[in-house]
Amino acid sequence: MSIDPQRETHKFQAEINQLLNLVINSLYSHKEIFLRELVSNASDALDKLRFRSVTEPELLEGASELEIHLIPDSEKGTLTLEDTGIGMTHDELVKNLGTIAHSGSREFLELAAQRGQKDVNLIGQFGVGFYSAYLVADRVEVVSRAAGKDAQAWRWTSDAKGTFTVEPAERATRGTSVILHMKEDQKEFLDEWRLRSLVTQYSDYVNHPIKLQVKKTTGEGDEKKTETKLEVVNKASALWQRPRSEVTDEQYREFYKHLTHDWDQPLAWTHFRTEGNQVFTGLLFLPKNPPFDLNTPTQRGVRLFVKRVLIMDRCEEMLPQWLRFVRGVVDSDDLPLNVSREMLQDSAVVQAIRKHVTKKTLDMLEKLAKDKPEDYRTFWKSFGTVLKEGLAVDTEYREKLGTLMRYESSREEGVTSLADYVSRMKEGQEAIYYVFGETRKAVVDSPHLEALKKRGYEVLYMTDPVDEWASQGLREFQDKPLVSAMHADLKLKETEEEKREKEERAKGLGPLAERMKEVLKEHVREVRVSDRLTDSPCCLVVPEGGSHAFMERLLRERGRGLPRVKRILEVNPAHPIIEHLRALQEREPGSAQMTEWVEMLYDQALLTEGSSVEDPNRFARRMTALMTQVAAQAPGKPTPAGAVASGPEVPTSDAQPTEGSAVAAGPETPLPRN
Repeated sequence: MSIDPQRETHKFQAEINQLLNLVINSLYSHKEIFLRELVSNASDALDKLRFRSVTEPELLEGASELEIHLIPDSEKGTLTLEDTGIGMTHDELVKNLGTIAHSGSREFLELAAQRGQKDVNLIGQFGVGFYSAYLVADRVEVVSRAAGKDAQAWRWTSDAKGTFTVEPAERATRGTSVILHMKEDQKEFLDEWRLRSLVTQYSDYVNHPIKLQVKKTTGEGDEKKTETKLEVVNKASALWQRPRSEVTDEQYREFYKHLTHDWDQPLAWTHFRTEGNQVFTGLLFLPKNPPFDLNTPTQRGVRLFVKRVLIMDRCEEMLPQWLRFVRGVVDSDDLPLNVSREMLQDSAVVQAIRKHVTKKTLDMLEKLAKDKPEDYRTFWKSFGTVLKEGLAVDTEYREKLGTLMRYESSREEGVTSLADYVSRMKEGQEAIYYVFGETRKAVVDSPHLEALKKRGYEVLYMTDPVDEWASQGLREFQDKPLVSAMHADLKLKETEEEKREKEERAKGLGPLAERMKEVLKEHVREVRVSDRLTDSPCCLVVPEGGSHAFMERLLRERGRGLPRVKRILEVNPAHPIIEHLRALQEREPGSAQMTEWVEMLYDQALLTEGSSVEDPNRFARRMTALMTQVAAQAPGKPTPAGAVASGPEVPTSDAQPTEGSAVAAGPETPLPRN
């Protein structure tokens, strides 16, 4: 900062310098967009003043009109945008135009680097539209006076070369003037017709008069004279208050950009008016891509107007949190202008509006899914995880939300609806089956799915952390229960022959099951014969009241770990390893080798369910020992000296496999298949 008390020189924060470089050199492909951005900022300043004046009417003193002026000056080469809005103080000028405090430009720069600098769709997510002025101007001045008695006016000036100055200025009334000193090759934007057409194209619906300074010539000959006056060039009426038949799709899209500063087209919108016990109008949009602050608790909600007066920029009471991606406006005729957030939370009027707006949003999603499935898949990719939260917390909308769910499945790549899943169910299939894990790759070959795949049953892959709670909230769809393939209560319909085969396989397993339970008593609550395994020797299943391994791990990582519920170990009595262990149990009850094998099978089961083993080094040594045995039994290889050919001996946790201690598995000691 300079030492001159009347003129301060500040440096832009580093991120702002980078941002300016992006904007000026590579970000915007259509330079004309600067006008929309600056008009939107002026409109916001007017809305903020109108809201505050409800409780502070003195703020309107000196200039009661709320309007925006566009003043081109060809002789000076300047374009001035003036508003009579809330204005800015000295500190607000420094903070809002020179730092990242409100622009979010640090996150902007990070995403710009990820997506490529020419991705103009990023700009609207961060409120950095002011800097678009430098697309057409090589120097920008901002003269602003905050609303209020005896406020001082200040001038902010910068040529976007690393610094800006702030100094006292003169301004008769409250508000802000942005003076653009136009570049030589951008003076087309000083043309009256060009400005008029841009306002009509981008800002016709702004709810304040936009007045363009024009020159009118009257008379002829010596009587000819030129007058300068201001003409309103927009309709200055709230677009959401117009009949739908009078609004074009292009106007809806431009209003969305004005409202959100998002350069992407919305995927869908719904425009409605409700009259009855409550009278209100709504215009809601579905964005295409998620904003960077989607999961920031305070950054959600639609704009709330009361009788066309902006009351709240992001009113979260209008929609549930699981619809926080929706953007739009709600305009009520019944709420008071001085409504507070506390009043909104307790208001019966607000609850009625919220219910109706939620229903309209779900109807919009259903229509998009039906009419434009590709667009709905785009929506689902961006916001599906958020929508699932509704199943966990809002049972009132369970049925509607169920129709909107999409999941990957064992049928094919891509996602499927629950309705399509039910339509493909096999004869005799009684439930909708799903498996829970971190990724598709992690669950696609899960041993928990073996019996289901053998029967030809489709399985849904649930890979979002919220899926655990969402599935519990949904519970069923079209009278078909949702059943986890990893839960202990999995019941598969069996024929009489299958039941007899199962009973036959289970014969003689009792002593082995008791031995396995004794070895694993600190880890499992039960050892039992499995209905779901066909190829693997064993797996762990979740008992009633327990959570899947992936969810337990996520909670632990977030410092919210719950006491681990002991699993149930299911074994496949037809698997060669289990058959061999049963024979070993009969031959050598209490064998130390048995303990080693049981613990190793348990470690394998942990890995296949998505958990980590307690002692990975010990597990690695056991695997090394088994591979050593296999190598020793390769064709043409002699059995190492000292090898024992009669049992599945594995080095204990403290032993290291060596040539002298290697154990030949023998033909009767198959290795685990999983």
